Amino acid sequence: MNPRLDLLRPYPFERLRTLLAGAQPPPSLPHIPLSIGEPRHTPPAFVGGALTRALDTLGSYPLALGLPELRGIIARWLERRFALPANAVNPESMVLPVNGTREGLFAFVQAVVDAARPAPAVLMPNPFYQIYEGAALLAGAEPVYLNCDAQHGYLPDLDAVPAATWARCQVLFLCTPGNPTGGVMPAEYLRRVLELSDRHGFVIASDECYSEIYPDESQPPPGLLQVAHAAGNPTFERCVVFHSLSKRSSVPGLRSGFVAGDAKILAGFRLYRTYHGCAVPVHTQLASIPAWNDEAHVIENRRLYREKFARVVPILREVMDLDVPDGAFYLWLAVGDDEAFTRGLFEQQHVTVLPGSYLARDTASGNPGRGRVRVSLVASVEDCVEAARRIVEFVRN
Repeated sequence: MNPRLDLLRPYPFERLRTLLAGAQPPPSLPHIPLSIGEPRHTPPAFVGGALTRALDTLGSYPLALGLPELRGIIARWLERRFALPANAVNPESMVLPVNGTREGLFAFVQAVVDAARPAPAVLMPNPFYQIYEGAALLAGAEPVYLNCDAQHGYLPDLDAVPAATWARCQVLFLCTPGNPTGGVMPAEYLRRVLELSDRHGFVIASDECYSEIYPDESQPPPGLLQVAHAAGNPTFERCVVFHSLSKRSSVPGLRSGFVAGDAKILAGFRLYRTYHGCAVPVHTQLASIPAWNDEAHVIENRRLYREKFARVVPILREVMDLDVPDGAFYLWLAVGDDEAFTRGLFEQQHVTVLPGSYLARDTASGNPGRGRVRVSLVASVEDCVEAARRIVEFVRN
């Protein structure tokens, strides 16, 4: 077996199952699961309709490159959403469909990292999506954790990274809006990242799967390609972004996303995926086209999340300090002992959340997730409100 498999750590939800083992929540209280970031809004009906109409493609192998009509729709969406000039994104060379961002993020690192170079490093925010870490370890690179705390707006402190670390960095992972903090990287921050990439030659992999969940319709979060183009990098050199329909369209089971950016990098990634055997099924691609081409259902999606924050946050403020995040659909609550809080809340109130320490790693500056829990506002508005009331009761007791 690959000895690097021994470096992988248990996934957060495996640790959560262990933590809650043997707990006996009150049977009179219906379970409200808020631990997994799995959207449960009703998916747009036209996606299911398109999927059904495409079932006659089950007899065809998909191509790693993806359907030209899907790549074209994605390119035009990127241009609309991120205020890019017409034809700034070449669908033939700058867009590649993937099976959700999870598959794309993991595979991308395997294709990009050169393990033969001295002490290769993959830098990532801390807390983080654990796929970043696992991808780095299996690619033969060292994960380097950049703490994200309230003092720095829940963004990595780029100036705290030693020059020697930047010199061996091959990939820098960004996540904006962030999981689990909801921190949004402003354009000035992304320009600083681009300057560092120019100086040190690393690839920027921006996970933007939460980009369509934000509170103010007039202020969508900026994206890496948008800032790169404005900074005089129209070919998006060393820049790639990852997007998904899971959060945008509430279809996590469709497993449909894309990677876009630097054509040279994507050419190598496409070659890797040809051998990896993970081309997106044709029927999935055909069902994805109307989802990328429609904004009405996404606007309604955001409205529902805004309603949840508007109703849940005032309730929780009765017992704790918190703010509405700048993006995504999580609350990042300070609770003291995060494991004890999580188990106690489940035992007494039948609400499941996720300990923040499971989403972060210990560093010389501490574990930025310890003492916090992630609350995923993915359930119905009513269930989220009920969960907030139960959390208040638990804290008071």
